[in-house]
Amino acid sequence: MHLDHRTADTATAVSVPEVAPSPIVKPLPPDLFVVHDGNAEMRWESMRGQGYHTPLDRFFVRNHTATPLIDARTWRLRLHGSGLRSPRGLTYEDLLALPATTVDVAIECAGNGRAFFDVQQGEPAPGIPWRLGGIGVARWRGVPLAALLDLAGVSDDAVDVMPRGLDDRYVEDGIDHGHVRRPLPIAKALSDVLVAYEMNGRPLPPDHGFPARLVVPGWNGVAWIKWLGDIEVSATPLSSPWNTYFYRLFGPGHPAEGSPVTTQTIKSAFELPWGATVRAGRQHILHGRSWSGNGHIVRVEVSVDGGGTWIPAETRGPRLARAWAPWHVAWVPARPGPHVLMARATDETGAVQPARARYNTLGYLFDGVVEHPVTVIR
Repeated sequence: MHLDHRTADTATAVSVPEVAPSPIVKPLPPDLFVVHDGNAEMRWESMRGQGYHTPLDRFFVRNHTATPLIDARTWRLRLHGSGLRSPRGLTYEDLLALPATTVDVAIECAGNGRAFFDVQQGEPAPGIPWRLGGIGVARWRGVPLAALLDLAGVSDDAVDVMPRGLDDRYVEDGIDHGHVRRPLPIAKALSDVLVAYEMNGRPLPPDHGFPARLVVPGWNGVAWIKWLGDIEVSATPLSSPWNTYFYRLFGPGHPAEGSPVTTQTIKSAFELPWGATVRAGRQHILHGRSWSGNGHIVRVEVSVDGGGTWIPAETRGPRLARAWAPWHVAWVPARPGPHVLMARATDETGAVQPARARYNTLGYLFDGVVEHPVTVIR
């Protein structure tokens, strides 16, 4: 195994990523995605019959700038900082040669569901107007971050770990915030975080972080830094705009400095087009999935009358913690006209989706029960 001990400046210079000609590399057919500028939201109906994992061709994409194209032959992952005794760099081959772990985990944008603050609650928030398609579950393979930090001699006084991406610097309103980066507490970094190089049995696609990215189970997607270039381990607290300015909860009931966004909330979605049309007098099997950043889903209930009555859904297949639980329920609509479908889940901590999400000014962590419109025809 080759371990690169070059200086920080030299190690950084060996890989200069190109920028893709468009913000996203993979095709974005309209039957699979809703495109929001340089981001792509999965259409939930495209998951019908797809199995447990989200296929790569319909996995959502959240970019702050644009997908970079990185040559794995010159790429280096630099481990450095005051919390390490033996800073070093690793090549792609070094990473692949280390003992690997495989996990089935959901990644979800912190703003997933943001549109419903506006359309359901009358509380609009700026940002990408995701419905519920800013999530996907993959089988990730890579090296535990704890193993890499052990290789670099993590010290007992390390407190924070800051991964940084190789995508372009993010500029907003004329302010250059630098490369996307966000600190993790050392306890989280050493528990279940993965430096992944494979997704659903294939090398990471460019849009999803090739050659390596973080997998941070249960935490919102911005912590899952893509296109890893370096990881700083510090004996003093670290910060970035992505944990002090972005990705904080502001507004009524929150402190003036905001509350950090870390773990994901509980949600449910139907594998059904928005505004779907179904026929009266026929049995329809409604399929969906529920998930929580805090653990297993233990119960799902469905309403076909806008919340007037609720019936238990039958879960099917795995109900993995920090992934999702697929479910289904039979429905025979009796009358034509507009209907509202709703699904609410309960996780192992006892958390239940509320009728109304607690508002915050940036529209993060929507967990309210979503009102899914359908039209029944004769």
